[in-house]
Amino acid sequence: MLRRASHAKRRGAFLLAAATGLGGAVLAPTPAFADFRVCNSTQNLVGVAIGYRTASGWVSEGWWRIEKSSCKTLIEGPLESRYYYLYAEDAASGGRWEGKVQMCVALTEFKIAGTNDCFARGFQRAGFQEYDTREQENWMVDLTDGPADNNTLTNSDASQ
Repeated sequence: MLRRASHAKRRGAFLLAAATGLGGAVLAPTPAFADFRVCNSTQNLVGVAIGYRTASGWVSEGWWRIEKSSCKTLIEGPLESRYYYLYAEDAASGGRWEGKVQMCVALTEFKIAGTNDCFARGFQRAGFQEYDTREQENWMVDLTDGPADNNTLTNSDASQ
């Protein structure tokens, strides 16, 4: 039922564009949707937080709940920053995907401006992993259980 509605909308958009003289533009390949996606290739529920820089400063926000073997879009549309930062926790094992960039997080859903004085402002601090998108319009991170670059699970009780 949704496919029919989507098909009808696309056909309507094509007819409208053709009627306004933009038929050639509609026949060109459709660009892919731009976004920042995170996929959970583990067998457990994962909670994910993202950090990024805006014109007014640093922002961290979360939590996205990503079920096992599925993906979620954290930022919709073309990416505006080159660098994004990710922190994730495995709900079952307590393992986490982390990095060296410290940002604020909260226990429940949050959007926090700034990275300073997390504890004084009533938040926790977490180490986020940096991802250099090389100014591409979209990016995907795949969270896995096994060894891989920048996306492996580290168990919170592992000794160093």
